[in-house]
Parts: sequence; structure tokens; C-alpha cells
Amino acid sequence: MSLSEFRIDGLRLAVSEFGEGPPALFQHGLCGDAQQPVETFPTDETFPTESSHRCVTLECRGHGGSDAGPFDRLSIATFTEDIAAFLEARRLGPLVVGGTSMGAAVTLRLAVRHPGLVRGLVLARPAWITRAAPANMRPNILVGELLERYPAIEARRLFDASDVAAQLAQDAPDNLATMRGLFDRAPQAVTAALLTRISIDGPGVGEDEVRALGIPVLVIGHRRDIIHPIEHARTLAGLLPRARFIEITPKAENRARHRADFRAALQAFLTEQDA
Repeated sequence: MSLSEFRIDGLRLAVSEFGEGPPALFQHGLCGDAQQPVETFPTDETFPTESSHRCVTLECRGHGGSDAGPFDRLSIATFTEDIAAFLEARRLGPLVVGGTSMGAAVTLRLAVRHPGLVRGLVLARPAWITRAAPANMRPNILVGELLERYPAIEARRLFDASDVAAQLAQDAPDNLATMRGLFDRAPQAVTAALLTRISIDGPGVGEDEVRALGIPVLVIGHRRDIIHPIEHARTLAGLLPRARFIEITPKAENRARHRADFRAALQAFLTEQDA
């Protein structure tokens, strides 16, 4: 893996690249980092007979090795403009872009606001359609508010006793594991700010703007996920005129199969875009 940095607004943002071939930008989810794309992006090792790509990730402000900067600037719009500036500075566009969860929202906005940079789009496990503060982000907001008010250990205890945690344990155990891991994430203040601010945010695009996107799009979703409802993925695929929807194995059922399905779907899409 190659690591570098991109500077903007006096901040240092971390850049991660791995693989060989033409670049494709793939973005992490909320409170994730560049390791997330590593788990799901196809490589020469997983698809040795197919065309390969170089995965590029710009870790968003407050994520991974990137500076957070002022909390009032933490937003999907800011993250999108950072990526646009990065792609333009590195002269990487137009290219296939995509991401998981928050990364899907950011790259959807990028495709709408900076169409000259994007020739294909991947929306994996989207947590938003177009509206801000969707109800499925409630677990993130709860964790963020608890981390704002209490030390991490007490915040975790209160979360575990909540109705939200009980619902996740029953219907989406992978979501529950992710939420619990957030109480160990540092710095605590940055984690709290990201969870509360981004969860009430949105892509900031309208349905008509989404319908107007004429580029090829891959939409990936799966069941047993409250934070990333499969209905969101289906709805987005229905709005996008050149979208293909693929349902993959839920992480809650088989994590290895989930990764394999994800990689296969993404590899097929990337290969098509190179044809």
C-alpha cells in the first residue's frame, strides 16, 4: 500500500493507494478509514485473470490519518469538495468513483456536482437516498450524543441498555458490533462530532438531479442491515437510469462470502467500464 497526503485549507488529508492499473476512487464509510476499501476492492490476487485497477482513497476529514479541522466544517459537502480538489490536483478524472455508506453519499454528490470527474459510479450499502437525517441513522446519532455527554465507558453502558441496541442485536448484529466499536475510537470528541453532524446531514442533491445522471452505476445492497436498508439501495437503483442493482450476502450471515460477493460485483463493473 502506498501512503501520501493531500493538503487543503491548512489540513493534511491522508491518501492510500493499492493495486495496479488505472485508478478508481473508493471511499470509506462514516468513522471508517482506508482499510475498509482494502477488504472489498478486487485485486490481482482475488481476480488474477481479470483487468486490475488501482484503488485510491482520500480519508475524509477526521477519519484515519486525516486532520479533522473545525467541527462545523465536517459535512458531506465538505468531504465532496475535498475529493474534487484532490482529483483535479492529481489529474485523475474522469474515473470510476464509489464508496460504502457515507462514501456512497459523498460520491453520489461528486457525480452530480462535478460530472466531469466521474465516468462510472458505485453506491455500496447506501445509508442515504437524497434526504438529510434519514431515520436509519438513529443508532449513529445516539452513539454520538452519548459520547458528547459521557466518558466512553459510561456511554457504552448506556448504549448497551438502550432499545436501539436491543433492536440491533435482534435484527442487525453486524451493525451492533460496529456501534460498539465506536466507543473505543479516538479522539472521542472527533468521533462524537462526526456521528452527530454527518448522521443529520445528507448528499444535498435532489431526485431530479439523480435521475439526470447518465453514467453507468452499480448499486450494492444486502439484508439484515438497519443502518443501510436494502430499500435505500433499491430506491437509488430505480432513480438512476443506467443503474444495476446487486444483492449480496449479508455480513451478519457470512462475512467471508460478503467480501467475495462484493469484490466479484465490483470487479465485473470495473471490467465493463474498461471495455
